[in-house]
Amino acid sequence: MKHRILLLLLLIVHLVTAQNQDENYPVDPASAEQAGVPKGEILKFTFDQSKIFPGTWREYWVYVPAQYKADKPACVYVNQDGIQWKAPTVFDNLIHRGEMPVTIGVFVMHGKVRSQHADEALDRFNRSFEYDGLGDAYARFILDEILPDVEKQKTSDGRSIRLSRNGNDRAIGGSSSGAVCAFTAAWERPDAFSRVFSAIGTYVGLRGADRYPTLIRKYEPKPLRIFLQDGSQDLNIYAGDWWMANQTMLRALTFAGYEVTHQWGEGGHNGKQGTALFPEAMRFLWKDWPQPVKAGTSQNQFLASLLVKGQGWELVGEGYRFTEGSSAGPSGEVVFQDIPQGKTYQVKDGKPESISQESENACATEFDKDGNRYEVVKKTQSVVKFTADGKKSDVVAGIAGNDLTIAANGNIYVTAPDGREKPSTLYLIRPGGEKVVVDKGLVFANGVALSPDQTILYVTESVSHWVWAYQIMADGTLGYKQKFGWLHVRDTEENAWADGLTCDRDGRLYVATRSGVQILDQTGRVNAILPTPNAAASNIAFGGKDFDIMYVTANDKVYRRKLNTHGANNWDKPNKPAAPKL
Repeated sequence: MKHRILLLLLLIVHLVTAQNQDENYPVDPASAEQAGVPKGEILKFTFDQSKIFPGTWREYWVYVPAQYKADKPACVYVNQDGIQWKAPTVFDNLIHRGEMPVTIGVFVMHGKVRSQHADEALDRFNRSFEYDGLGDAYARFILDEILPDVEKQKTSDGRSIRLSRNGNDRAIGGSSSGAVCAFTAAWERPDAFSRVFSAIGTYVGLRGADRYPTLIRKYEPKPLRIFLQDGSQDLNIYAGDWWMANQTMLRALTFAGYEVTHQWGEGGHNGKQGTALFPEAMRFLWKDWPQPVKAGTSQNQFLASLLVKGQGWELVGEGYRFTEGSSAGPSGEVVFQDIPQGKTYQVKDGKPESISQESENACATEFDKDGNRYEVVKKTQSVVKFTADGKKSDVVAGIAGNDLTIAANGNIYVTAPDGREKPSTLYLIRPGGEKVVVDKGLVFANGVALSPDQTILYVTESVSHWVWAYQIMADGTLGYKQKFGWLHVRDTEENAWADGLTCDRDGRLYVATRSGVQILDQTGRVNAILPTPNAAASNIAFGGKDFDIMYVTANDKVYRRKLNTHGANNWDKPNKPAAPKL
């Protein structure tokens, strides 16, 4: 009996091993050279002038289809790890049959820093650093360095190489770490890449890509079309389970409304199935071209309840040095500061107009119920008040403040950071002008806001990923201090750099961060993320006559967006929101 069990186990192992070794997939006709199909040209180059990945050397190949004409920019496909998938042959056939547009292929190897002592030391291999990490570095490398270098080259018959700059005309793909690299480039720059081919993608914990399924579910959907491939015998090692990770990615993308398809197999961590289905993937990614790839509708109910169909980001103004301190007055007019230029702007009829040419570097703005405007002034280290007719008076001096909020009872709370290392001070200014220190200890305390019922004070700590919460006591002082709101941090940063924040009447908390506007529920959980068009956000205010238009200051620009909610105004009678789902 024991011998029979042992033989059976050996047979199972043999069958699984044989299956993984064979992995015979049907050959798509487009993967084989066809008679009468014009062949494109393959050119080889090296690149060693990167400023984004300094010191690296790499090879890259450019496929130019026979149908390419230099008088019209061609579509682009970028692939990591060089030429894979029998791609030039596939492109020859699909372009000839009209199943994909005239496309120039750019096949890029990962970089390496060559050793100065080749006989005694290894090169420094940059593949994992470039491919596995999150962030926009690799996208910038391709867009700002490699593709411009490609356009400096010539075909063998002297034609210039012209590449489309329209993201709808560009696809990117790869295998394993090269696949997650391709997805990251499109995720970071959907304006530059709209189509992604991912084979045996490394969406695991090597350098943070295991976070993608969560981020995909929270972010507003992007206009991307994705083809996923993986096999059930893919890697399962210290960093994670590739097979399960790819299925989790599919579920997240489907949940978030992306146009995504997949092919699962039984193979291992190799390119066999990817090569077999590459023609199918290209047909899917390029179908209906030049019709644009569109963003889908997420099943994230928190996000969906806020977004208004057809309402995206609108540019309010640009050309500033650094915008901050946005706030809305009782009639819905929005004011913001350009701190370095010392100017205060008010948005009237949708356009910003300067209402102060010398704000003395005011960095925060707030209104009270009577329409008086309060500002934190950096140059004089004070809080000042402007009446509706423009008369200015000092409220309190001796505060090197950053942001402020004003309760309906007249209490003012001011954050006063003292650099990125020393403890910050949080002040209470009572209606009579009394200045009280109500907390010390946060590092770079920045934005400050009240809950709709004005019983909680929220404060952002820029050098961490926390929003702190305090209960407001009967005398206006603070108690029960707690790290409360948990924020997402970009891979390239050590902190979320949370800045200004505000609440809506339902108690949601809107926080300006380096990832865009992170929106938390009342329990401190980020449920949704709205990235701004320039990937920046410093402060937020709800304005407009119904206070349903979110204004976001974003470095040199100001944006707005209509949402299906209403801002909580401090001068209103405090309202008690519905209890959150726990």
